[in-house]
Amino acid sequence: MTEKGQASQQDISINKLKPGMYVVSVSTGNNKLNVKSEGYILDDEGVNKLVKLGVNRVSVDPAREKQTGNIDKVMPEPVIDELHDEVSKVSLEHEMKQASRLYNNAKELQQKMLSSITEGRVIDLVEVQASTNAIVDSIFRNKDALSCMSRLRIKDEYLVEHSLNVSILMTIFSKHLGFDRPRIEDLALGAFLHDIGKVLVPDEILNKPGKFTQVEYEVMQEHVLLGLRVLEETPELSEVVISMVREHHERIDGTGYPYELEGDEISEYGLMIAIIDSYDAMTAERVYKPGMHPIKAFKNLIKDSPACYDEALVEQFIQCLGVYPVGTLVCLNSGKIGLISKLNKSKPLTPCVRVFYNTRLKQAVAMEEIDLSQSKYKDQIDRCIKPEEFNLNLVSFFKAAFID
Repeated sequence: MTEKGQASQQDISINKLKPGMYVVSVSTGNNKLNVKSEGYILDDEGVNKLVKLGVNRVSVDPAREKQTGNIDKVMPEPVIDELHDEVSKVSLEHEMKQASRLYNNAKELQQKMLSSITEGRVIDLVEVQASTNAIVDSIFRNKDALSCMSRLRIKDEYLVEHSLNVSILMTIFSKHLGFDRPRIEDLALGAFLHDIGKVLVPDEILNKPGKFTQVEYEVMQEHVLLGLRVLEETPELSEVVISMVREHHERIDGTGYPYELEGDEISEYGLMIAIIDSYDAMTAERVYKPGMHPIKAFKNLIKDSPACYDEALVEQFIQCLGVYPVGTLVCLNSGKIGLISKLNKSKPLTPCVRVFYNTRLKQAVAMEEIDLSQSKYKDQIDRCIKPEEFNLNLVSFFKAAFID
């Protein structure tokens, strides 16, 4: 292909692919696909076939786009060359200790940054960027370590933990979608800063345990504009970062805020962070509201798609995290309790579980990792649980299972 032809190519997510577009190549992020030859997408069925094969990004040539009636070269269905789970560079145990330190340091930095804003000082972008880049580094070594850390919640540290967790989830998601490393670093930074304006919202509204009045809700909505105003003092930030702060509460049907953007007016990054921000908020433990289980949060995202959230991106997000995300506390039908320690991409309902408690014996048991996909184990997940149901010190067990 000529240099001119290569220059005209655009990399887009699969949810942007439409009939009539000319596909040059496809990408799956974690899985490998070979395309026999390039060609046009004839209809929606052609798009759906790519989605089912796990394709999440495609390279298209806009200059060659045609009306579907004039298509003369339909792209053949890609052939799966190799399908495998992503191989982590280091073990979960090895990365967990580093991830634990990284998570706690990032929380301290988030608190320091918020204090700077309330005191009218400019944030130290170099320090923040170093922290979010370290998050990306950890996830590239083993994504499950920080994923586990994001599942541990402290009820009175929501503002600090939420932005950090959204940054972790955004990094995992964008890596899953096949973005390149520089863009992933931008997305991690944008997610870390997305709620920065909330520190300027009055505490009595920010931490109100009950339902907002209309006036209070309008004040809370101002955190987006307040955050953008803070970041005006940091001109070296990319448009990707700014768009995430600006659009994380926008919704496809125009019901979001502060600009009531609709459909294509919202960037791909805005669509992504809207999903992640909502998911983390739903699963978070708050002083006045218990967090819901991931499966319930996934169902809510699906229910509100495509009106509020991009349907294809929601499907990819669920595929990325797994039905039972790493770090989720579950009870097996044998009565054993454990934490999801590893996903099984080919059999999502049978992940690996690190068990440490037996509800029938009402006592802790020797730590053991069970691969539910192996035939010798007849155990299956009965349900997701909360530690208080069995009076468990989850933090203590978590450290014993993954850090100590």
